[in-house]
Amino acid sequence: MAHSLLIPVDTACISRSKPGVECGLAQALHKPFEDDMTEFKPLVFSGVQPTGNLHLGNYLGAIRKFVALQANNDCIYCVVDMHALTAQLVHDDMPNQTRSITAAFLAAGIDPEKHIVFNQSAVPGHAELAWIFNCVARIGWMNRMTQFKDKAGKDREQASLGLYAYPSLMAADILLYRATHVPVGDDQKQHLELTRDIAMKFNLDYMEHIRRTGYGIDITVGDEPVHAYFPMVEPLIDGPAPRVMSLRDGTKKMSKSDASDLSRINLLDDEENISKKIRKAKTDPDGLPSEIAGLAGRPEADNLVGIYAALADQSKAEVLSEFGGQQFSVFKPALVDLAVHVLSPITMEMRRLMADPGHIDAVLRDGGARARARADVTMKQVRDIIGFLY
Repeated sequence: MAHSLLIPVDTACISRSKPGVECGLAQALHKPFEDDMTEFKPLVFSGVQPTGNLHLGNYLGAIRKFVALQANNDCIYCVVDMHALTAQLVHDDMPNQTRSITAAFLAAGIDPEKHIVFNQSAVPGHAELAWIFNCVARIGWMNRMTQFKDKAGKDREQASLGLYAYPSLMAADILLYRATHVPVGDDQKQHLELTRDIAMKFNLDYMEHIRRTGYGIDITVGDEPVHAYFPMVEPLIDGPAPRVMSLRDGTKKMSKSDASDLSRINLLDDEENISKKIRKAKTDPDGLPSEIAGLAGRPEADNLVGIYAALADQSKAEVLSEFGGQQFSVFKPALVDLAVHVLSPITMEMRRLMADPGHIDAVLRDGGARARARADVTMKQVRDIIGFLY
């Protein structure tokens, strides 16, 4: 099912716009939703799991975009610690993993005072709404989720029910705040479509209840008028996202779970480690081509050029115009210098923040309280719509 909500989306806001440039998204994160809304207030939501060390791929593919979005959007950024249980139940380092993600958010430039930064488990509404959405979602929808098949592997009977129902909780994460926009990569587009399907089914099944309680908003989905409680969330996509691959195998994504630490650049890596990993990165014997077409069939070369382009805010063509015809013995040191220049300030700030866990915890408590205030409004209204007594 493909739906479209008529909310203006300014995808240019994802680029590095200067603060103060208007994109039509109100600055009202300290207030709960107004009861007399006549339209869904644009709001960005996204989250990161606290599992493993954050790496360059996480930064370029997600966190850097989070920072850019906050200049012109109301944003809620969540450390999704409940999702972390789907792959592994017991985490001895969960508190510090949660703090590490938060530190990365702050070190990269996310402002926790203007926006909301919190951990998912601090807001009970995530779990409550996820159960309701478990009853909204259809088994057939869940069976089509390719990420479950990928993560569960061949022995699906031993996978947790939480892993199977993960997309339902993800929908609850977004819709608990009635968020309208989510920055997504290729691997999350299917889950976002499921979120839209869940929102649409809830809106249609409960349309008369929504109308009777007075909480609804008139929207158009395709050609169909709907009196909706939940928005039809839209993806925020700013051109092709940099797809950062393993430094040891250019055909595999850079991953926190890879057994080899040489496969990734961690955000906490120091200058020496960054240099070592890039210099040891797998390449081929040929030099760099002058045209993008020359990268075809050369995944490692393509990956390193793509990393340089993303860090430098350039296109691959621009990188090749500078380094085309050069050997990797010339290109790799330049990439080291660039990576250190971009990442070192973030690394140093992350280390400083991690040395003061009390400050990080205070940021999460404040964000959690503000998130709960908004979530409580949603859950009160959802209970009214469903008919729960409380």
